[in-house]
Amino acid sequence: MTRIAYVNGAYVHHRDGCVHIEDRGYQFSDGVYEVIEIYKGKLVEERRHMQRLERSLREIRMAIPMSAAALGHVLRETVRRNRARYGFVYLQVSRGVAPRDHGFPQNGCDPAVVVTVRPKNKDHARTAAATGIKVITVPETRWKRPDIKSVSLLANVLARQQAGQAGAKEAWFVDENGFITEGAAANAWIIDNGGALITHPAQQGILHGITRAVLLDLARREGMSVEERPFTLKEAYEAREAFLTATTSVVMPVVQIDERIIANGEIGSIAGRLGALFADAVELS
Repeated sequence: MTRIAYVNGAYVHHRDGCVHIEDRGYQFSDGVYEVIEIYKGKLVEERRHMQRLERSLREIRMAIPMSAAALGHVLRETVRRNRARYGFVYLQVSRGVAPRDHGFPQNGCDPAVVVTVRPKNKDHARTAAATGIKVITVPETRWKRPDIKSVSLLANVLARQQAGQAGAKEAWFVDENGFITEGAAANAWIIDNGGALITHPAQQGILHGITRAVLLDLARREGMSVEERPFTLKEAYEAREAFLTATTSVVMPVVQIDERIIANGEIGSIAGRLGALFADAVELS
């Protein structure tokens, strides 16, 4: 099947999609993006993703390029044209095309909007979740604003490459104080021996993960003990369970961190329960 992309107002064959050489997203990483899961042809938590997109744009002093309703139509139309039942839709907005200069273009420019779809096997993540994954820890090397979902991801790319070379699926960043912040492409969680869910607060140093936010709401609704606070690498090594959350993996159990096996090395019951709760409560549009 021919893949279709949306590029600056037109639906084009994926192989023909292109942006200008002086697009500021390419030149300066002057842009932001979102990744939304496609489930049974529907968008998962579109409303929250659009809210986060608008926040990221505000933080880099850009306006949303079209209304949320119009942008939602573009997303769903791109999904429809790709006949995608399961997968992910990628939305990227850059400041646009202007002569290369670090400062914002004095006369302004039109933002560039690109939407692509990547199909997936609906059982792929479920298979990985059944056995759990390994993560490694790496020093925190990112800029100080990971709360902005910026297209500038070089530190994340290098961390994920290091993880792959170590036989792991993800890398968790550890800051200068010894606290785990989050993963290269996912939020990090542990469950302590008392059963409390612990994850780094989103107000500082991490991305406001959509799956993370939904899961926090669900856990509190179910009466679970939740602590949004930094946790140390030692706490992670000694945790009852560990897992990560992301749009691309939902709830993924972690059974090994560096060379340390977590608990007995098997999938924990709480992570599995949270994954089931998410699947039942997720908002589709």
